[in-house]
Amino acid sequence: MDLLFSILESTIRAATPLMLAALAGLFSERSGVVDISLEGKILFAAFASASAAYVSGSPWVGMLAGMGVAVMLAMVHGFVSVTYNGNQLISGMAINIIASGLTPVLGLAWFQQGGNTPQLESEMRFREIHWPGEEMMQNVPVLGQFYNHILSGHSIIVYMTIVIIPVVTWFIYRSRFGLRVRAVGENPHAADTAGVSVAKIRYTALFWGGLLCGLAGTYLSVYQTGSFIREMSAGKGFLALAALIFGKWRPVPAVIGCLLFAFFDAIQIRLEGVALPIVGEVPSQFIQVIPYVLTVLLMAGFVGRATAPKAIGVPFVKSR
Repeated sequence: MDLLFSILESTIRAATPLMLAALAGLFSERSGVVDISLEGKILFAAFASASAAYVSGSPWVGMLAGMGVAVMLAMVHGFVSVTYNGNQLISGMAINIIASGLTPVLGLAWFQQGGNTPQLESEMRFREIHWPGEEMMQNVPVLGQFYNHILSGHSIIVYMTIVIIPVVTWFIYRSRFGLRVRAVGENPHAADTAGVSVAKIRYTALFWGGLLCGLAGTYLSVYQTGSFIREMSAGKGFLALAALIFGKWRPVPAVIGCLLFAFFDAIQIRLEGVALPIVGEVPSQFIQVIPYVLTVLLMAGFVGRATAPKAIGVPFVKSR
């Protein structure tokens, strides 16, 4: 039972940046803008938040810096793909390449630590929040393990994410803004005829996506590792995009996709160095690829039936 709750705890930790990135992609892609720049925005936000937290001594300043940089990159993506009707895939890939190349260069120039940022002191990073009564619940079977491993002991960003998921779902399906986002993503010409500014809605959607990417990057550097490490996003933006497609551009199924990948990732960590029956100890390289293979298999089974927003990737040119 301890192993099960330990895996579930690791699942929550690993899924948090994925869920934030998937919800960020949801905003932009439901508005009709392809966003493969999630990876670059997470990476740049991780660098900015770690740098700002180190210089200011405050994780909250780091979070603001990370969110600000991610929003700025989202606006650049919007400027190219919405204002100038450029190729959205090329714009997104350019942001990824710039983030991959520029972050270690800036890190090397500013901190002289091989492109990384210095390790953050305890007061500079977010810590786990422990709920009252952990010791009292420690000896209670099942319920105590659930309380100590699942409910308590996470970063504030994890709890923020738990709140953000239903809020985003409500925004997309129940709010006036969400209705306009979906309308613009499905038929921008009809939305324009009804008096909706397509460009304004797409920029706003990209703005909210940028904020969420900034939060994901902050989680990686100011909480999980306590510093920025080169390429530390490690494909999380692409995995989040895959989860979004797996969830057919709907928030809750996309979150479930992220949890599935994180669950497999947690299992592969537990399997490393463990001798399995019959096959013995499996090479670590093979175990590390398990979550990705399972994700591809899941995608192969579901993506064929996924229907993207009809206007996604199509530049909007106002009719006369």
